[in-house]
Amino acid sequence: MTEPETPADDYDNPWKTMLAHAFPELMAFYFPDAHARIDWTREHSFLDTELRQVVRDAELGKRDADALVRVTRQDGAEQWVYIHIEVQGQRDADFAKRMFTYNYRLYDRYDQPIASLAILADLSPEWKPAGFDLEQLGCTHRFRFPVVKLLDFTDRLHQLERDPNPFALVTAAHLYTARTREDPNARYRFKRRLVQLLYRHGWTRQRVLDLFAVLDWMMRLPENLEQQLWQDIQALEGAQAMRYITSVERIGRRIGWKDGQLAGKQEGKQEGQAALLVMLLSQRFGPLSEDTRARLEQADAAQLERWAKRLLDAATLAEVFDEH
Repeated sequence: MTEPETPADDYDNPWKTMLAHAFPELMAFYFPDAHARIDWTREHSFLDTELRQVVRDAELGKRDADALVRVTRQDGAEQWVYIHIEVQGQRDADFAKRMFTYNYRLYDRYDQPIASLAILADLSPEWKPAGFDLEQLGCTHRFRFPVVKLLDFTDRLHQLERDPNPFALVTAAHLYTARTREDPNARYRFKRRLVQLLYRHGWTRQRVLDLFAVLDWMMRLPENLEQQLWQDIQALEGAQAMRYITSVERIGRRIGWKDGQLAGKQEGKQEGQAALLVMLLSQRFGPLSEDTRARLEQADAAQLERWAKRLLDAATLAEVFDEH
C-alpha cells in the first residue's frame, strides 16, 4: 500500500503570525543582546504603512516574512527595528543586497537609523550571509547585520522543547518539519509531541491557540494522520481538563495554506475560515463588534481569503476590509 503523501509545507504565514503576536519574545530568543537594550515597559508599534511604501518604491518583489517596528531603547531614544525572516528553502544570492537596500531606503525616506536583523530558515548549512560591501575608486560602503540560522539549533532540539519561550517551540517545529519531509509518520509523532508541550509551559489559552495554529500550518499531515492527531488532542485535553484547541472547532485541521491560497474541505471550510479570522483579528485589533462578526460569518470564501491575506500587513481593521 502506497504511503499517503505529506502535504506541501508552508512557512511564511506561521512566521508572520508569530512575529506580529510575540515580537518581544522573538527578540529575546533570537537576538538577546538587542532585546536587552530595549525598554519593553514602553509600547512598541508596527510600522506597516512605512514598510509597504518603501517596498513599493524599491520594487523588491516578494517579501517572505518581515516587519518594521518602533521600539524605545533603555536610554530613552527611539529606535526602528527591521526584521526579515528568509523562509525559502534555498540560498539566495541577492539576500544580503536586499537587506542593504531595505536599510538604506528606510533611512533615506524617514531619516531614521535602522537596525536590520535576519533569521534564516533555509536548509543550506554553509550559507549565512551577514553583510554587503560596495567599493569604487577608494569609496567604500560596509554594511553588516546580525543573522540567526535556524539550522544552528539542530543539536539543541531537546533544549528547545523545554524552553518556555514560544519561539523555541516554533524553531523546533521548523526543524522537525524539514527533517520529516519524506516521512509523514515521523512527522505525526513529532507534531503530537509538540502539541503535548503546549500544555506544559503554563501558557495562556490564547498563546496555546496561537502556537497550535503555527504547528498546524507548518507540520502538515496526510488526512488519516490528521484524524489520528485530532483523537490524540481530544484525549489530551480530556486528561488535562483544558478545552483549548477542541473549543475552537478544530480550526487548525480544517484550514491550511497552500501556495498562498487557503485550502481545505469544502464542507465546513467557510465557517472555519471565518472562525480563524475572528480569532486573529481580535488578537490584532481588539474585541470585534457584532457587525464585524456578522460580516465575517456572512462572507463567501473569496472575501474571507482576501481579508486573510490583508490581515498581516493591515495597520487598521478598516484596511483589512477595504475593497478599494
